[in-house]
Amino acid sequence: MAPRKPISPVYVLGVGMTKFVKPRGKIDYTELGYEAGIKAMLDAQINYDDVEQGIACYCYGDSTCGQRVFYQFGLTGIPVYNVNNNCSTGSTGLFMGKNMISHGAADCVLVVGFEKMNPGSLASHWNDRVPPTGTFGEMMRETRGITNAPGAAQQFGNAGREYMEKHGARAEDFAEIARINHEHSKRNPYSQFTTEYTLSEILNAPMVFEPLTKLQCCPTSDGGAAAVLVSQSFLDARPHLKSQAILVAGQVLQTDAPDVFSKSAIDLMGFGMNRKAAHLALAEARTTIDEISVVELHDCFSANEMCVIDALGLCPPGKAHETVRKGDITYGGRRLVNPSGGLISKGHPLGATGIAQCAELCWHLRGWANNRAISGTRACLQHNLGLGGAVVVSVYRRADGKEAGVVSDEEISKICRLGYNPAVEARGFTREQAESVRSKDHKDVWALGDTGEKVQARF
Repeated sequence: MAPRKPISPVYVLGVGMTKFVKPRGKIDYTELGYEAGIKAMLDAQINYDDVEQGIACYCYGDSTCGQRVFYQFGLTGIPVYNVNNNCSTGSTGLFMGKNMISHGAADCVLVVGFEKMNPGSLASHWNDRVPPTGTFGEMMRETRGITNAPGAAQQFGNAGREYMEKHGARAEDFAEIARINHEHSKRNPYSQFTTEYTLSEILNAPMVFEPLTKLQCCPTSDGGAAAVLVSQSFLDARPHLKSQAILVAGQVLQTDAPDVFSKSAIDLMGFGMNRKAAHLALAEARTTIDEISVVELHDCFSANEMCVIDALGLCPPGKAHETVRKGDITYGGRRLVNPSGGLISKGHPLGATGIAQCAELCWHLRGWANNRAISGTRACLQHNLGLGGAVVVSVYRRADGKEAGVVSDEEISKICRLGYNPAVEARGFTREQAESVRSKDHKDVWALGDTGEKVQARF
């Protein structure tokens, strides 16, 4: 399948997110979606009346949670879509929004992802029907067996074991991936965890499923993230915002091919669709992996990051562990992978994850990620995976095609309507700021309820 050429370029004009936190039932999804959406609209310098379509991304919630969140911004009558695509839900929403705009269905789309999760490992809420990943579980049972460990840890852990068997990776290599991600997270103000660990501490943490210790597994999280996507004509009408607009240069959503059931534990975790999506997204962006400086990839477990480094072409085939050993996924190496801390340390609220990855890369390309950027960044790549399965790979560039410079926090505070640099400070907004982006004529006190007050109280 040849890469599709979009009819019109699509840009990320605004992004916003909440802190990712442990799921303790203290923050509702209405607050998470509201905070992220308000921040994204302030960042994009738009009003909700400018939004022509809305996309809500979540996995755990009833059918129209999206309307419940979006109505808080205004009841403007626009289409609102509720998206669930497992862990790739957020980036699936971005993919839908891009397609709407590139094919002429809208000029401005707001994508909001949120998740209010339960503590502990992921579990199905539907026990009276066949699970959608049931065939994956049966394949694992037949090829590797089943233990009492959490299912996802077994599946991705088996992929890690196979990578060790085939290519010579060691347990220390997987632990090093986690060590790097935890170290990166200390610079991310939105990260659920910010503690730095030694390699020994990670290796000696409680074993979940060999080779994965607890510190190599992402936590469940509550959190929200949002993005404003716009067309070329929308951006052209606002030339003063072009320096912050980020081009979605290539983006592909791919599902599994027959090789997923090849009886390989690595293939079962989506290696084939990861590789194909990356190839197509890079081709659409008319670039190569060598031009990519910063990557946000789906490290739900360190074993998955190992396999994805290989699938995306960030290393020669079968050499991901050597890339890790050489330090080529962190500062001073070949490229920077997961500067946010990744899912392992930043957290993983399923519906928000893909959009939070997008926000991180937008901040790098704008020159706003002042405490964790690298020089010379021209193109970034995002990878977001959901078993069952779907993967979205996106390539981003600046609208002006230039290399990202450095914009001081002081300058950003003057041009950003939040009044501070959101890449390095996880702060809030005032009631007046929130009112400035809610619909002018169609906002409703009943629809907002006490959400605004609850969000302000957290700030």
